[in-house]
Amino acid sequence: MTLRVFDSHCHLQDEDFAMDREDVWSRAHQEGVGMIVPGYTMASSWAAVAFAKAHDDTWALVGIHPHDSKERRPPDLNQLRRWVEDEPDVVGLGEIGLDYHYHHSPSAVQRQVFEEQLALAGDLGVPVSVHTREAEEDTWEIMTRVGHRRGVIHCFTGTLAFAEKVLEYGWHISFSGAVTFKNARDLRQVVERVPLGRILVETDSPYLSPVPWRGQRNEPLRVIRVAEVVAAQKNCSTKEVFEVTMSNTNALFFPSVVDG
Repeated sequence: MTLRVFDSHCHLQDEDFAMDREDVWSRAHQEGVGMIVPGYTMASSWAAVAFAKAHDDTWALVGIHPHDSKERRPPDLNQLRRWVEDEPDVVGLGEIGLDYHYHHSPSAVQRQVFEEQLALAGDLGVPVSVHTREAEEDTWEIMTRVGHRRGVIHCFTGTLAFAEKVLEYGWHISFSGAVTFKNARDLRQVVERVPLGRILVETDSPYLSPVPWRGQRNEPLRVIRVAEVVAAQKNCSTKEVFEVTMSNTNALFFPSVVDG
């Protein structure tokens, strides 16, 4: 299969896909969509690894989401390390970060667990996929203090000022179906300002289904719609968005392949 585009962040291991997971994967794969499946708990990380091992053109990330930071146990970091070191289909840590909107875990615990995982990624030399919501200042402070330079802010919905700092730091920015929403004018302006050479595209399935499917369960095939909207904002073809974001995803998650 020749890949056309990457869905750089989709949760196909979720229970939302329990009834038709293989069909969802097959629809996307038949259209040349490669997939990166991040974990968010230890159990979902293992499920992501197992799913990636069983499917072509599919890779996993492992990590603990800020919502679940309070569940982190002492052995967990060592297990994350083992997955990265022992499983060839694991290409980084994610989904990690901070979320001050819901506060499912205390902020101090979120910061500690984020910093631990970011430092682990730096030690292992692998990229991270970072979730940040209403936490830009603390996310930036931890990013720069830890000093790990390989990462992406996934499902970006933040400010242009934050985007500019992230880009200057050397990270990538990933856009999801949120860019298609009617009330997302500010976000589409951010898309205009971010160089295409630093953009990834994703679905964040099963969440954030793009227009015209908003409100429905999302799936990786709909990353094509995200790419179409990015192309419109960048005044280029969807084919160019496919090609450049594929190259960007490869450079971030598969640098040895890119370097030959």
